[in-house]
Amino acid sequence: MRYKFLIVIFLAFWAVMITRLYHVSIKSNFYYEGLAKDNVERKEYIKPVRGEITDANGNLLAMNRIGFSLSIAPHLKLKGLRLHAIIDTLVDTFPDLNKTVMLKVYKKHQSPYNHHYIKVVDFIHYASMMGAYPELSMMENLKIEAETKRYYPYGKISAHIVGYIGRSNKKENEKDAVVEKVGKVGKSGLERHYNQVLQGELGYEVSKVTATNRAVEVLEKEDPKDNKNIRLNIDIDLQKMIHDRFGEQAGVAIVMRTNGELLAAVSYPSYDPNMFVGGISTKDWKALQNDLAHPFTNKFIHGTYPPGSAIKMGMALAFEKAKPGILEHSEHCSGHITIGNSSHKFRCWKRGGHGTVALRRAIMRSCDVYFYKKSLKVGIDAMSEHLHSFGLGVKTGVDLPREYSGIVPNKAWKRKRFNQPWYLGETVIAAIGQGYNLATPLQVTRYTSLLATGNLVTPQIASVIDGNKIKNEIVPIEFDKFIYDVRKGMYDVCNVPGGTGYRAMHNLPIVVAGKTGTSQVTSIPQSTVHRLKEHELEYFHRSHAWFTSYAPYANPQFIVTVLVEHGGHGGSTSAPIAADIYKWLFAHRYFDKKPVILVADNNLSSENNGTVKNVDVYTEHEIRKVKQRPVRKKVRPATLDLF
Repeated sequence: MRYKFLIVIFLAFWAVMITRLYHVSIKSNFYYEGLAKDNVERKEYIKPVRGEITDANGNLLAMNRIGFSLSIAPHLKLKGLRLHAIIDTLVDTFPDLNKTVMLKVYKKHQSPYNHHYIKVVDFIHYASMMGAYPELSMMENLKIEAETKRYYPYGKISAHIVGYIGRSNKKENEKDAVVEKVGKVGKSGLERHYNQVLQGELGYEVSKVTATNRAVEVLEKEDPKDNKNIRLNIDIDLQKMIHDRFGEQAGVAIVMRTNGELLAAVSYPSYDPNMFVGGISTKDWKALQNDLAHPFTNKFIHGTYPPGSAIKMGMALAFEKAKPGILEHSEHCSGHITIGNSSHKFRCWKRGGHGTVALRRAIMRSCDVYFYKKSLKVGIDAMSEHLHSFGLGVKTGVDLPREYSGIVPNKAWKRKRFNQPWYLGETVIAAIGQGYNLATPLQVTRYTSLLATGNLVTPQIASVIDGNKIKNEIVPIEFDKFIYDVRKGMYDVCNVPGGTGYRAMHNLPIVVAGKTGTSQVTSIPQSTVHRLKEHELEYFHRSHAWFTSYAPYANPQFIVTVLVEHGGHGGSTSAPIAADIYKWLFAHRYFDKKPVILVADNNLSSENNGTVKNVDVYTEHEIRKVKQRPVRKKVRPATLDLF
């Protein structure tokens, strides 16, 4: 037994010795060989030039300004004459530079193990450097390198779309080698979403160096892959017009083609992204954070609002999908309803009620009671299920980062969120887009496009990425005949006297179909008999004003959605902005040229309903309006019922 123990000790000893021998003689060889190679070879990375972003017409929205950076050789004494002489010369040449800051930066990166020049000035403009370059280039221990700096020519106008770049942090550096070397990364907007494309790929140069790190020969070189540009669907002139049109109002306006291409997306007020490129000051950051209008928030994807009456068209279609045939029947509106034995009144916006209304008139007049009664016959779970399939309560998939999904509630959602049961009264409120319902303006835009065309599209800002055309995603959704009544109701909103958007929309050069919405932000007590008018309320108690629409009615090409925060009524506040957008689109020849056909027929059926291509459709009551505009063709009786 004693011999066995000695043998085990002997074998263990030699196992350790052999392992150690392997480590010293073989494995460590690779390590020391690498160190030796580092002493004779130096690999320097070449930063790629960040790609530019242009609008649909080639206007630069994000570009690179050319300039220079200044670096000082390492291993200079912090209190030595050579270092201070260089920095004093720089301060004399460029008075805006701060000597204390440059010394602090140099001290931070100074190390016996650092053989690389230390950058003390990130960027000097090309024009400022040209006069000083001959003298500075002759200075020993100072290195001048070409540099670029991101610049956004349109500033506030495109900020929420393009976004901005800023200095990268430790976490971002660890994730991406390019970001680590460049030191900048997209922080928001397209700059963030397409950062991998825009930043390009690093190049490098391997040099043979002396013991003092002086390059004597280039052994290998790989150029960076850069200038990966992006062209957008955005028309910056349209974007600017809308931005200026908001004036002192806060809100959102979106213009989208029915195939999903976004022509404009304005979140107002905005901010200047150029403040962030070199690092924003504490003062400016606090000013942005404390502004009650939230200029830093991208409201078309991060702003969630009760959709109000803008949801009613989709709600009606959800009713029909959940319970086929339910829309065949009219509802009587006396101005309110009660549920069961409760005395609580769920009121219509019109105190005296709308009388007996069918779907088309319920949309035109935005009758609340119609939707109250239908919702009680269907239930919240079925409503929620179908509204999700229409694009509400889900992300649109737009090419922007961190999009919000909004809320379309159901029983399970409330139980999970609040651990409470669902009440019938909440179903009634949800039916008119209030209660827990929240939607982003881009969701409402996408959903309106679905109503107009039957296609659920993915909104797309970028058009061409690094030379590759983006293909739009389109998903068709089937509806029955009541989609035509929904569209006719939206037509009436804008073109029939008494429609909630008639005043702003009826006298345009193209025929628009749309829906207004007034989403309350505060509840109205049951004891209130005579409601205060919106303009009589405190600003932050006023309702949000919606208007969402499409045009032309007969051949939908464009969706225009406008939300004015605390704007009161959609018809009086948001619809006029949408009208100006349509006028701009028409004036700039965005609408196809097509003949004008006057339809003198009030017996409107559901069969065709604007599916005929390349015509604008007018009803008899509009003929007077059309005659006031120059029309070359004679008015003749229509042979087709295009509605």
